[in-house]
Amino acid sequence: MSEINDRYRKLAAEFSDRVRAVPADAWDNPAPCDGWVARDVVRHLVEWVPGFFGASGVTIASGPSVDDDPVAAWEALDASLRSNLDAPDVAGRELDTAAGRHTFENAIDMFVTPDVLVHTWDLARATGLDESLDVDEVRRMLVNMEPMDEVLRNSGHFGPRVEVADDADDQTKLIAFTGRQP
Repeated sequence: MSEINDRYRKLAAEFSDRVRAVPADAWDNPAPCDGWVARDVVRHLVEWVPGFFGASGVTIASGPSVDDDPVAAWEALDASLRSNLDAPDVAGRELDTAAGRHTFENAIDMFVTPDVLVHTWDLARATGLDESLDVDEVRRMLVNMEPMDEVLRNSGHFGPRVEVADDADDQTKLIAFTGRQP
């Protein structure tokens, strides 16, 4: 397995743990993303990831509706991504994506894995679960994103950066960077 595959698996497992731990009556709790509830955090991943790879020729299997079973919906997406990452002919395949030309595994690493990391926090915050994220991956993401602040901000994918103390921990800085109130 590659470092990218390992990183995705580690962070997806943490997201999976949170998804499975959501109390049945918490799926409609407000989430940190404006206008979203906890279920929408899972819906976002289950819908945008296959759409992102839709025209690339990589098959992303679908599961049940997030409305019917958010846990199974996420698990189906995760299993499909893992399977594709495990297949060398797919992982290394050059794809034309909405964000340019990338190998499948590089696109996972650049777009999907960071989204899974931040949305782990969103889901935990919405449902009262453990909000702690992998400190090494938080640091890695923060270091990689900070130089692209203007580009990311202009993309519309993040709200305005929330100001935090200079001595805040990296997770607080990352969450604030993405426009969320830590």
